[in-house]
Amino acid sequence: MKTVAIVGASLAGARAAQELRAQGFDGRVVLVGEEPHLPYDRPPLSKTFLAGTASRESLDLLDADDLASLDVRLGTRAERLDPSTGRLTLSDGELEADGVILATGGRARALPGTETVAGVHVLRTLADALALREELVPGARVVIVGGGFIGAEVASTCHGLGLEVTVLEALPTPMARVLGPELGSICARLHGRNGVTLRCGASVAGLSTVDGRVTGVQLETGEILPADVVVAGIGMVPAVEWLEGSGLAIGNGVRTCAGLVTSLPNVVAAGDVAAYGPAGIRHEHWTNATEQASVAVANLLAGQVVREYEPSGYVWSDQYAGTLQLAGHPAPGDEVRYADGGPDDESFLATYHRDGQTVAVFGLNNPRGFGRLRRQALRRPVPVG
Repeated sequence: MKTVAIVGASLAGARAAQELRAQGFDGRVVLVGEEPHLPYDRPPLSKTFLAGTASRESLDLLDADDLASLDVRLGTRAERLDPSTGRLTLSDGELEADGVILATGGRARALPGTETVAGVHVLRTLADALALREELVPGARVVIVGGGFIGAEVASTCHGLGLEVTVLEALPTPMARVLGPELGSICARLHGRNGVTLRCGASVAGLSTVDGRVTGVQLETGEILPADVVVAGIGMVPAVEWLEGSGLAIGNGVRTCAGLVTSLPNVVAAGDVAAYGPAGIRHEHWTNATEQASVAVANLLAGQVVREYEPSGYVWSDQYAGTLQLAGHPAPGDEVRYADGGPDDESFLATYHRDGQTVAVFGLNNPRGFGRLRRQALRRPVPVG
């Protein structure tokens, strides 16, 4: 194998580039990115960078030594993958590669029909964060649609800037799909404790506008919430459209085996775009992208599956003055037990149990205790699906 192309200058793409060198590949590595920026870290986009306390340079994922060993093509869109030759058609020409790593991630979902409305934002890219930051001016009323991790983090940042914030969540409990209803409801209290309004069971019917700019959010009940800025935190869509006709199985991501290898042995996938294993599981978290890159590279270089991906399920989120941490794979119906503190405390540890086994660990504002409990309780990953 002489040339490996990484499609996607994402976290998974950057880690894949580093893993190729770490695992002994000394051939040509081409990193293709649609954005004009070098790979950057996304978690600060909803936190310190959005607040204006982190610099653009602090987000960089690759150092000078990394870049010296890569052929980086920014502002370049991948348009087609030829299944018979492995040739990539790019927006600026063609690229021959012996191996391909798909790390294209995805795009933030927008509220339908709002793409041209001023004051309405999504948050996934550096450009998104810069555009949103410009509008978080004193006195702005912010409505966030979606109470998941992104929505909660943006709410926390906006609150820290002294803005009036309302979070709308369609489900009865925010983050219940990840944390379960009990711990999801506990984390929901963080909004109220910090003076942020949380409205659960709220469905958006449309927006009020004046001269093309948002002035309010209309709920299905008919109520209109005044808004100068609206942020949609309603998930993402995997970037797979360009792979139509490639012979790869696609849909909610690129389908791979448990080793992250697609139906083409010289094509692997990692990060948000990879739907792995028989159940086609996708994880949209920072840790997942870093963990998958190592496995995908190992199997690509070996030409066969020598490692299977075993997710740690580690997720963290900084909200208000606190940090939430989760490791493992909780599911609805798991029993929650408190290992240190309780649900009304500012800091506590909890474990999830299923069929007599500890399947996940959660911590609020207790990183040291969380790390210790994680090592003790989770001796091996428990896969989902």
